[in-house]
Order: sequence, then structure tokens, then C-alpha cells
Amino acid sequence: MALAEDLAVRDRWVAEGKKVAAATVISAVGSTPRPPGSRLLLSSAGEVVGSVSSGCVEGDVTVRAEAVLAGGAPSVVTYGITDDQAFEVGLSCGGTIRVLIERW
Repeated sequence: MALAEDLAVRDRWVAEGKKVAAATVISAVGSTPRPPGSRLLLSSAGEVVGSVSSGCVEGDVTVRAEAVLAGGAPSVVTYGITDDQAFEVGLSCGGTIRVLIERW
């Protein structure tokens, strides 16, 4: 999603009384499913919009975003595997992404 769309979702959720966390790909090296700038938004009601990896790491990102919504500190998390490792487990790509997870 584009930033304007992300902000519209955030503004709607905030107007509904929900807290919002954002996970944003801040760097990508090698073969990755989403480029830098890709974003996943999570509301305190459990709603999710967007993606940082097409499903490969969304579960961990969501858990970390929930912790941020509960008062935890923002963090930068690195996720990565080689293309060979990805192929061995049936994923379409390897590569490494760094994701900023913060209250938005």
C-alpha cells in the first residue's frame, strides 16, 4: 500500500479508538518478496492490513507489533535466509529484510 493509504487506515482505526502499530521494511538484500517501504499495520483489535513478506515472517512481526501496542519499545528486526535454504523448504525466495516495528 502507498503511504497515503496506510495513513488513511491508521486514521480510521485511531478514530475508532484503536491503537495502531506499523511494521515497515527498511532494507532488503537479495531475493525478497517485498521491497523497502512495504508495510504491515496492526490494530489493537487484531486487524491486519498490508504485508512485509507475503506470509514468511508475518506471524513473528505480528507478535512483536502486539508487544509494541502493549507498551513495548520499538525495534528493528532482521529476518533472512539464503536462496538455497528457501528452496529446501519450498519458499520462493531467500534474502534478508530489516523491519522497523513501532507504534504509529
